[in-house]
Amino acid sequence: MSEPLDGVFRIETHPRSANTALVVDKIRSVYPHQQIYGKFCPVQGYVDAPPRELYEWLADTRSLEEWTYSTRGFSRDTDSGLWVGYDMLNADTKIYVRTEANPDAMTVDYHCAWDQGEHLWMIYLMRVVDAQIVLNKPGSVVLWNNCRHPFYDDNPFPDTAPPEREEWVGDLWDMFWAGHQVELDNLTAIAEFRHHNGLPLTPDWMRT
Repeated sequence: MSEPLDGVFRIETHPRSANTALVVDKIRSVYPHQQIYGKFCPVQGYVDAPPRELYEWLADTRSLEEWTYSTRGFSRDTDSGLWVGYDMLNADTKIYVRTEANPDAMTVDYHCAWDQGEHLWMIYLMRVVDAQIVLNKPGSVVLWNNCRHPFYDDNPFPDTAPPEREEWVGDLWDMFWAGHQVELDNLTAIAEFRHHNGLPLTPDWMRT
């Protein structure tokens, strides 16, 4: 994005320490976190933007650079056919992505992994639903879920990790819900800004 929007939290405008404080503030101690988010991490929300346009934007892997907090610099690996970028949460951490999108169901599944692209085990399951059907009003409902794969608890590919990195993606699982809510809020703010201002949801640079 060329200009930052109010309410959009990205690593370029909010350092990790500031975002961590925001995420921690979203976690409440009045419920057993493990019971609610131990095996699955669902987030969902309403977006005042057309569902088909929203789906088409999300179906392009490069959209992750706009609405996620920290995945950046994607390019297509000609050898594997995957998209390869960096997760800026940790220095020198590559993230590999294959996007599987179904235009009939408007599902967008991001198959990802840190450090290596042979086994994409971090699966981000998303679906765009026509809000007219489920809420009786124009717009979209976004459903997003993650499953706690066993690899979150133990890195099965330690030899591919950057030598200086101490943190593993699974160390962050307890903050996934709050972190993903920040990203869904980003997605909503960007899509609604473009829609309300007569702009295409998929920017020109992603159409080339």
